[in-house]
Parts: sequence; structure tokens; C-alpha cells
Amino acid sequence: MSEPTGTADGGQRAYIGSFTSAGGHGVVTAAVDAETGALTPLHATDAVRNPSYLAPAPDGRHLYAVSETPDGAAAAFALTESGPVLLAGPVPVRGADPTHLALWAGHLLTANYSSGSVTALPVRPDGALAEPAAVLRHEGGGPNPDRQEGPHAHAVLPDPTGRWLLSVDLGTDSVRVCELAPAGGKLTVRDEVRLRAGSGPRHLAFHPRGDHAYVVNELASTVTPCRWDAATGTLTPLTETAILPPAVTAENYPSELVVSPDGRFAWAANRGHDSISVLAIDASGDGVSLVTTVPCGGHWPRDLALRPGGRHLYAANERSGNVAWFTVDPRTGVPEPDGSADVPAASCVVFA
Repeated sequence: MSEPTGTADGGQRAYIGSFTSAGGHGVVTAAVDAETGALTPLHATDAVRNPSYLAPAPDGRHLYAVSETPDGAAAAFALTESGPVLLAGPVPVRGADPTHLALWAGHLLTANYSSGSVTALPVRPDGALAEPAAVLRHEGGGPNPDRQEGPHAHAVLPDPTGRWLLSVDLGTDSVRVCELAPAGGKLTVRDEVRLRAGSGPRHLAFHPRGDHAYVVNELASTVTPCRWDAATGTLTPLTETAILPPAVTAENYPSELVVSPDGRFAWAANRGHDSISVLAIDASGDGVSLVTTVPCGGHWPRDLALRPGGRHLYAANERSGNVAWFTVDPRTGVPEPDGSADVPAASCVVFA
């Protein structure tokens, strides 16, 4: 990776997570072309092992990363013109293989896949992380003996009001709705919503109106639209829609789903089929239908990300080691390929 170039230009930056155990450079900083959305990698830091998922702070001054390892940890970076600078050593999350994270109520929350747990780490005034305040351990399993022998927390996401935290568990086919006590960091499950047995829910995204959420199911290659009542913290699953055409019979494992800022479309990344599914959302938010699929621009798309504004879509293709970008047709929702940047073992893209 080259030395920093043009980092004082005031432009937007993308931060790309990657697996150092698979040849990745750690957290890669890239310049974002304001017009085309093209990425130009600038520099990288491997200060954290396997920073597979990232979360920028709303103030644009800090970046947080999981360390997806058996002795899982999370880390805080200060964002500087020369790139992310580690604030302190990674903090253990007391869970194995954290795969996702989110900032909420003064804490960093991590979803720990192998241990089936969620950890709350207080964020200090300087942006650094404190030792875990709480670890919420999921219980249960599912009918798939290879993937659902126990709980596997895969994503954590606050709802748009900031009152609730939703924890998606692939192993238990469920989404837990939680509250957090900011003073002590205690997590309390208020409801556990069951999805179809064996579907393997992985990630979740909210409609911009905040009244629906969409769960992408890794083991079934489907999406489940749900109504969301923020007043009561009630998630109500509706239908389940396939995200690949019926003729596709090869193994496929969807990874991420994102919703357009106008709520008309959603996109899901498919590992195996190596595609992006284009989904239309009806005006009510209840109905989702498959429009088409397009190639993801690489192999094994582990993450999808929309640039703020929704004009450009990015696929982090882990096994081909690249991030591909697309311009979204605002009328049809279909992404048109525009370019690609080499990023070994790419796993996540965020913007700050």
C-alpha cells in the first residue's frame, strides 16, 4: 500500500475492513471521487487483527472495528489526515469471533458469532473503549446441525429512534429486541421474535420511514420483511421472499442487505451466486419482490454499502480481493458497474 496521498484535500473517505489472516492489509483508507464514486486506496493499518467490520462515529472523528478472532476484541481509532490511528490496544469483548458492531447509547455493541453473545463496551469521552460493561448470552439453536448447533449472534443494530437494539441470531432463527441501561451498560431482552426455522437470519436493515425492517436470511437465500412498532418495540414478520430466481440451485449464502434512501429498493449480496439481488419494496413497505440480479464484480461479496445519498453502491468481494462500485439507476434500482479497486480480503465498506 502506498504512502498517504492527497489526504488534506477535505474529500470524503471510505474505510475498508479486511481479514489480515487471509492477506488483507487491515483497515484500508480510500479517497472517494465526489462525482463518480470511484475509490482510490491511500494507505492501511494492520494494528488490529481481522478488522472485518467497521463503524464510524457520527462526529466523523473516530472509527471502531471488531477483531474477528477466537479471543475476540474491539478497537477504537482516531481519524486523522494520515489515516486511522489506534487510540489504545484492542479491548477483549469476552466473546468469540465478533462479526458486527454498532454504536448505541454511549456504548459500542458487538455481535459475537461463535459464542452467540452481544457485548456492550462503554465509549470514553476521548473516543477510546472501556472494558465490557455487560455480555448478553443468547440461548437456543435451530434445525441445521452444521450451522445452528447453538446461538450465533451475527448483527446488532439500533432502531431509528435509538430506543431499542435489535440482535440478529443465525443459530436460533430469531431477532432479539433489547434495551440498554446507559448508566451500567446492562442489556435486557424485551422480546425474542422467531423467524422460520432453518432460515438463518444474518443481517437487518430498516426502511427510511422507520416502520419496517428487512431481515436477510443466510441459510435460505430469502428476505423477511417485518413491521416495526418503535413505541412498543414490536417486530412482526410478514412474508418471506426468495432473492434468487427459481432456476438457481447452487449453494448461496447472502451476506448483507441495504435499503435505498427513498425506501423503493433494497439490494442483497449473494456469496456463491456472486451477485447483487435488486429488490423492489412496495409503497406500504410490506411487500418485497425480486427485480433482477447483477454480477457483483468479483467473488464472495461479504458486504454491501451505499454511499450517503444512495447514488453509488459498493460490494466488498472478499475472495477476489476487490471492492467494486456501481451507479444505481434511480428509476429501476439496477446497479450499473463502474469500476473496482484492489483490496485483498475485503470484508466491509463504510464512509466518513
